[in-house]
Amino acid sequence: MYKEQLTVSSKDHHQLAVSVYEPKTTTKGHIHILHGMAEHHDRYVPFAEFLTNAGFLVSMHDHRGHGRTAKLNQATKGFFSEENGFDIVVEDTKIVTELVRQNRKLPPMILFGHSMGSFIARRYTELYSDELEKVIYCGTGAAGIEHYAGVNLAKCLSIIRGKTEESRIMNKLSFGNFNKAIKNPATNFDWLCTDAKEVEKYIADENCGFISTNQFYVDFLQGIITLSKKHEVCRIRKDLPILFISGSDDPVGSFTKGIWRVAKQLQKCGLHDVTVQLFDGMRHEILNESKKEQVFQTILEWLEKKECYYNKN
Repeated sequence: MYKEQLTVSSKDHHQLAVSVYEPKTTTKGHIHILHGMAEHHDRYVPFAEFLTNAGFLVSMHDHRGHGRTAKLNQATKGFFSEENGFDIVVEDTKIVTELVRQNRKLPPMILFGHSMGSFIARRYTELYSDELEKVIYCGTGAAGIEHYAGVNLAKCLSIIRGKTEESRIMNKLSFGNFNKAIKNPATNFDWLCTDAKEVEKYIADENCGFISTNQFYVDFLQGIITLSKKHEVCRIRKDLPILFISGSDDPVGSFTKGIWRVAKQLQKCGLHDVTVQLFDGMRHEILNESKKEQVFQTILEWLEKKECYYNKN
């Protein structure tokens, strides 16, 4: 495979760090990966290499306030923008992928988003579904009353303490609650994965596990609320194949309840090719679980399926 690292300039001249993995043989498709909160896209290299070896061109980038993008701009970690940050990172995705696809003859894009990236992918899907071939939402969740309460609290904190201030209160209310279902956790991040070595790698990574800012929570939570509205969901074209994948023990998806809520909302909006795949005993980062090869293979099999069906289990 060929690997390329490049920098893409956004509309407001923010520099976005991008990686592209291209197969040496004929390319069967283009997959763009959107990483999660308080991490970076280099953590997805094993998955990207697996997909590239299967014949897909894979691209991915670090969101604003994350990974190499934060370093390139000497920016505050966990901060999107002064305002409308969620909308901006969605548009960043469009800018990055259009540049990657420029001068390449590729089929329509397949979008993969994990955790925060899944919410960005969901909004992108609502706005630009006509441009997509398939979509995968990994480790996503449903909007609830906690998101409405959270965005109001984050707005107050942003005004009182500053937009770029680390939001320890919001961090505790979100990440702090995710470990509650785990008996005798060894770390604050055991909810991520059952593989202790992967959890330790996350903790040791200076670009992971940081505390995001007050304004980040305003932007992110408001984004979740907006994309979850029925009239926004119903904008998606009805024949778009969508896959939800999640661990059965993922607190972000409310231990599968949130996954089904979102999938059924899509069905009510008329989408007829929605599949839900749950992995028993796995937590939030199913791509880093000890049995990740099973997850990789399941994704590949779905990518290569042609028929449409809705999993009603």
